[in-house]
Amino acid sequence: MTTPHDAVVLAGGAAQRLGGADKPGVRVGGRALLDRVLAACRGADRTVVVGDARPTVRPVRWTREDPPGGGPLAALDAGVREIGAGARTGGGTGVGDAGAGGADVLLVLSADLPFLDEDTVHRLLGALADAPHAEAALLTDAGRRDQPLVAAYRVTPLRRELARIAEERGTLAGGPLRQLTGALRLTRVAAGPLASFDCDTWEDIATARACIREHGTVLDEWITAVKDELGIELDVDTGVLLDLARDAAHGVARPAAPLTTFLVGYAAARAGTEGGPEAVAEAARKAAALAQRWAAEQDEAG
Repeated sequence: MTTPHDAVVLAGGAAQRLGGADKPGVRVGGRALLDRVLAACRGADRTVVVGDARPTVRPVRWTREDPPGGGPLAALDAGVREIGAGARTGGGTGVGDAGAGGADVLLVLSADLPFLDEDTVHRLLGALADAPHAEAALLTDAGRRDQPLVAAYRVTPLRRELARIAEERGTLAGGPLRQLTGALRLTRVAAGPLASFDCDTWEDIATARACIREHGTVLDEWITAVKDELGIELDVDTGVLLDLARDAAHGVARPAAPLTTFLVGYAAARAGTEGGPEAVAEAARKAAALAQRWAAEQDEAG
């Protein structure tokens, strides 16, 4: 079972290396970078995005650091305060004082991680749960560098250290993240091949767009993009549907493949949400059997 947690996504940077472009809104694989990160942390009880409000595929709470553009420490503090305010009020926007409320664990992510996935999030949460004396679990990249904006933090020590830094410096604006992580007891999680890849430049964006079109990943990326676009969270066995499309194309006619898979989806939808992936699998099984019977008749006629 996943550790109960909230999430803060930092999406308010100036994106100077992108020429000031709206980085969270830049699309990779047809989906905004911010939406891709929000999909990875959809298991959070509450999600706050620190940045300018915009349409997103998931409903979130919005806040902004003071001053805007004050850097990651100021943005993180604003997110922590908003999570606390949401826990006390049960909704709304606006910045509240840090205090009790919300989950004991906070997932902290930057909004420019095109390949972050739920598996990486679960690994961070699991690592923190398995290390009771640790105060944060940080992802480390291929060079073993800590990624403090791909991490799970225990809320109480996180608030404590943010307050300490603010008192010592007089402000959190412009403060380096190492002042935070250097004071916490850490456990670390090695990143997968692309999990820590972030998009700081247009070259990074081009690399990410090329990666998702590689043969081994393009189908999963496309299916995920379609589900996000249509507001569908149902996970189905794409292999079953591909086998059905192949049987319909070979046993009936090539145009039968997309039409048959559409009808399978329609039949599963009529079964209602309680049917889940099993309804899709059952409808696909019936249609595949029909396609095989159809092909067998043609073979006999031949």
